[in-house]
Amino acid sequence: MDKDRIVVVGGYGAVGSIVCRELGYRFPGKVYAAGRSLERAEQLSRETEGRVLPMQLDISRPVDPKLLEGVKLVVMCLDQKDVSFVRTCLLSGAHYIDVSANISFQAQVEALQKEAERGGATAVMNVGLAPGVTNLLALEACRRLDRTEAIEITILLGLGDRHGKAALEWTVDNLGTRFEIIKKGRSEMVGSFTDARLADFRGAIGRRSAYRFPFSDQRSLPSTLGVPDVSTRLCLDPAFITAFLAGFRKLGLHRLLRLKPLRAAAIACFGRMHLGSERFAVQVEAVGEKDGRMAAAVYRLQGRRQSELTAFCALDASEAVCGSTMPAGVFSIEQLFDWKRMSRLSREELEVEIRS
Repeated sequence: MDKDRIVVVGGYGAVGSIVCRELGYRFPGKVYAAGRSLERAEQLSRETEGRVLPMQLDISRPVDPKLLEGVKLVVMCLDQKDVSFVRTCLLSGAHYIDVSANISFQAQVEALQKEAERGGATAVMNVGLAPGVTNLLALEACRRLDRTEAIEITILLGLGDRHGKAALEWTVDNLGTRFEIIKKGRSEMVGSFTDARLADFRGAIGRRSAYRFPFSDQRSLPSTLGVPDVSTRLCLDPAFITAFLAGFRKLGLHRLLRLKPLRAAAIACFGRMHLGSERFAVQVEAVGEKDGRMAAAVYRLQGRRQSELTAFCALDASEAVCGSTMPAGVFSIEQLFDWKRMSRLSREELEVEIRS
């Protein structure tokens, strides 16, 4: 059987629906919106006049490899608890693109290198806004320097935007987590919403306090770019919500979210909250040396509706994987792509500042 089908898991969500609709125009009848709700998948299929087809799929349970026969690419738009489904994809020879940001999950997928090679499949991790765009901008910033000592990444997300349920669940679940970063070439454990840093986004946004958060770009970039110190911080719009969450974490109240009713209530509250704007902003600052002097390269990107830019990153990667031969294995996005190669992303207007 020819491998020509594309399965988008979480295909009717905030990001997945955009991916499905766009791929459906290019590969009509070959794209499947997959998820536990067959009803929502069928609704999207009707809205696209059959260009996107429905598929009921629950990745929390073992998936029969026969279901992936004929599948060329799986685009994952949901968070996962373990790598069982990813392993099944790679061994079946289905290429795999992951839009999630989970730093610990990425480490588990990296361990599937042999499975990917055995199946002749390419897995691309860190695809989206953060990680994804952040990784690609970090690559561009490093190229501006002769030597890079540290990368500081800051992300602002507007609560007025539409955020998918999976993204909200991941954010709430990680408000009080501890995770590993690389600092001065050594691993170090840090906590979410600690260690504030002031970032200047310029323009209408201006300066914001941002806090550490477990985005997976912090795991890949030290290895792929050879940078000994990488950190990623998050702030929200409006700013008082960021301050509230930092205080919430400092008082230890995040432990209450371990109780299922309170966790569900927090996720629902964030889902209904439409404070602030739909804007997002990304700032990537690489610090190091240029022409024998200390220097910094700063890349800034601002826009609205972060789910669209996340989807654009996934679409650029998906079309490249489907349209060309990629090496088998597990890769972070910056190992296979750069900013200029991403046809949709490269249309975005970047602000670049070089300081020495």
